[in-house]
Amino acid sequence: MLIDRHNLKIPLIRQCNLLDLARSTCYYQPCRDDSYNELIMRLIDEEYTRHPFRGREQMTDWLRSIGYPVNHKRVGRLMQKMGIQAIYPKRKTSIPNKGHKVFPYLLRGMKIEYPSQVCQGSKRGHREVFSVLQ
Repeated sequence: MLIDRHNLKIPLIRQCNLLDLARSTCYYQPCRDDSYNELIMRLIDEEYTRHPFRGREQMTDWLRSIGYPVNHKRVGRLMQKMGIQAIYPKRKTSIPNKGHKVFPYLLRGMKIEYPSQVCQGSKRGHREVFSVLQ
């Protein structure tokens, strides 16, 4: 660290002024216990490997069911820190590709009056061939 607390020649206040630091920065000691977060992250990773479709809410419910009291915000933050998210269909999945050819509906306007009147015969290329049974 750039600040020497045991230096008797230069007071701590002067050292902080020279480095353009707030004096409270010198006294700050992190009080977070990351061992619990690491445990939760390990459990989330194991469960995500088994069930990748579980999101923040379902993961929170699962952790609570096995006895870990966690908040959904903590689970979401840890999942974001780990770089994982639930696998689910995203938006705009049913918008067709602009380069995809739209094929005509071959039975439009045809009156189908009894069962098995029309059946699919075969596929040739991308066109479906229908046969009309008389």
